[in-house]
Amino acid sequence: MRIFLKVFFLIFSLLFLFYLLLPSPDFPEPPSDSIQSNEPADTETPLRRAYFTDFTREEVMNHYKNQLNKSHFLGIPLPTYRLNYPPEEAQTIIRDQTKSTFLEEIVHPFRESVYINGFEPKNPKDAIFINEKFFRQKIIVRFVPSTMYVRMVVALPVLVLVVVLFRNWEDSIRKLFRKS
Repeated sequence: MRIFLKVFFLIFSLLFLFYLLLPSPDFPEPPSDSIQSNEPADTETPLRRAYFTDFTREEVMNHYKNQLNKSHFLGIPLPTYRLNYPPEEAQTIIRDQTKSTFLEEIVHPFRESVYINGFEPKNPKDAIFINEKFFRQKIIVRFVPSTMYVRMVVALPVLVLVVVLFRNWEDSIRKLFRKS
């Protein structure tokens, strides 16, 4: 049994390290019908871009999730999770004074994240009219990459802690059965 666990841990560790060593994706592509915003607040950093689109919230989120589901290296599937935040958090996560209807994050655990903030105007005074056209919403995409070095600095202690926790758990189980 102990050999099986060691082999399992070794295989798990190698797969985990391989996952972390995969190259980071580029900034995700915008929705097909979108127009990029040139407003000063939307162009102040290359890791944040804004677009005007007619896509619904779910269409926007599916568009970005589909781009991030697989690695660019051999198309390897990646664990991808969607996290939902209250719209009020957009002023902290995206940019201060950001209008928001929804804020979601698509995350690769131990790797990069992409935050997507959407604003769908409810009042006619907030309508989005750009280039002679009304748009359903304005989305702001913020890409948060991670470096290989940071990933390894986090991953190696995690693997060591897994071993420590397993040994402690094993000792506790032995002590429990000795007392019985």
